[in-house]
Amino acid sequence: MVPSIGAAQRVVVKIGSALVVDQKQTTPRTAWLDSVAADIQALRDRGTDVIVVSSGAIALARRSLGLTQKRLRLEEQQAAAAVGQIRLAQAWSQALSGRGLTAAQLLLTLGDTEDRRRYLNARATLNTLFSLRCVPVINENDTVATAEIRFGDNDRLAARVAEMVQADQLILLSDIDGLYTADPRRDRGAVHIPVVEALTAEIEAMGGEPPPGYSSGGMRTKLVAARIASQAGCAMAIALGDVERPLQALERGGRCTWFLPVPEGRSARKRWIGGSLSALGTLTVDAGAARALASGRSLLPAGVRSVSGVFERGDPVAIAGPDGVALGRGLSAYASSDAERIAGHRSDQIEAILGWRGRDEMVHRDDLVLG
Repeated sequence: MVPSIGAAQRVVVKIGSALVVDQKQTTPRTAWLDSVAADIQALRDRGTDVIVVSSGAIALARRSLGLTQKRLRLEEQQAAAAVGQIRLAQAWSQALSGRGLTAAQLLLTLGDTEDRRRYLNARATLNTLFSLRCVPVINENDTVATAEIRFGDNDRLAARVAEMVQADQLILLSDIDGLYTADPRRDRGAVHIPVVEALTAEIEAMGGEPPPGYSSGGMRTKLVAARIASQAGCAMAIALGDVERPLQALERGGRCTWFLPVPEGRSARKRWIGGSLSALGTLTVDAGAARALASGRSLLPAGVRSVSGVFERGDPVAIAGPDGVALGRGLSAYASSDAERIAGHRSDQIEAILGWRGRDEMVHRDDLVLG
């Protein structure tokens, strides 16, 4: 079945520079951004969480800094990003506030999504922003790049974010309405592909060269993003962005290419937690917590009777019942020293005990495998 954006509970929308920035004036395309904000409002009114991954910072600063040449040196890219990121955040804040929505800015790198502790920090922040009814606007943190900014970083970053927050769908708004058998701008015989069930070598060979101009993406990097998203159990669409209300147009049947998630893709991470990691400690729980875990709930500090081993936040731990029998394995939200202090206490007592407020859960159900 072809996915529908109207059925998603959590959506990540990636938008490239060419859509956000008027490339002649190098200013935000405010009318178009307002139309996207209207789409986001409509999704939020239905209870859908939305994250925006937006390019455009470098493009917004090029002219004012006199950096009009086609290719910039790394330090010039970093300087432009530092200036342009303020303008990009202001543009999104203005567009979203006009719809009664609060924008929240996050600057991430691919490394933030690959390092386990930074990954957990970012995910916790995003989940908190959702609970506060904010719309996170994420961009690559180009100002701290240590190598040249590569093609499609935000395509890949958007896919990693979708994986991080367990999004149902990733929407890449582009200057093309999907994947074709060849570049339709060069080959009139190119055929549009509405649905990709599996990313075969033949499909991946259809990725072309990055487009000219300020945009840093291309079909090739979108296919990389599709592989990341689909393996995480997330459907992905490449859809035409340069229309008014692009998400509404997609929901109403606008032409696009949907990449279907890999069957059981979302359980792959669970299998990784359960079978590929060596536990560094053990959390022994009481009978009430054991029953709660069996019913699909998270492990709260109140249900933990004892903590053994030495581990840090994000490390794998074994979970044992009151009789010592192994119940499962998970990723701890606290280091062992902190876990020992809050074990047996209610979640609303954590801040008073530790002096700072961490997660309510010792092990979140998304990071837990039983059996």
